[in-house]
Amino acid sequence: MGMPQPVERWTAEFVRALPDDGQRYELISGTLVVTPAPAGLHQRAVAALYLLLHQWLASHPGLHSLFSPADISLGEDEILQPDLFVYQTGSGRPLGTWRDITRLHLVIEVSSPSTAHYDRQLKRRRYLRGGVAEYWIVDIEAKQVERWRPGDDAPEVRTDYLTWQPAAGGPVHQLDLAQFFKELADPSRTPSGPG
Repeated sequence: MGMPQPVERWTAEFVRALPDDGQRYELISGTLVVTPAPAGLHQRAVAALYLLLHQWLASHPGLHSLFSPADISLGEDEILQPDLFVYQTGSGRPLGTWRDITRLHLVIEVSSPSTAHYDRQLKRRRYLRGGVAEYWIVDIEAKQVERWRPGDDAPEVRTDYLTWQPAAGGPVHQLDLAQFFKELADPSRTPSGPG
């Protein structure tokens, strides 16, 4: 029996062929990123933020929100799995296949010790290079959100509130971060809507 051959260069096809073993696999700028399944607190934060995004997007026809697992490519041989994202399809209709996504307007990563380096470095650079208008890193422990936009040399760090305006001239949405993190710390509660 021969030894398995090492992969010379990871491709999205190779990554998709990996076994479903509970790990999260991403291929970003040629780098294979493997992270364990997220913790419960992480998933509660993702769920709460998804509910907020879904509610906000009711006033933005053509924009939709989803969460991972995903299989997004921004024009390269890659697999991106953001925790949460707001996207647009070429037709303006909800997603049929991952290839329908023509633009990501917002990407949110809820950072954890196993993902912090990738969230702040590799993923941030890739999403901003790919034209994502805003990239948020939600740090539950620090009770803050880092907001990145294309061209930024440093993030805007918010601990009080965070505003988001998906379309110029459209509604401005506000998230009361202090309240969000307070409610997130209480396992009997789901963080509430916009402040």
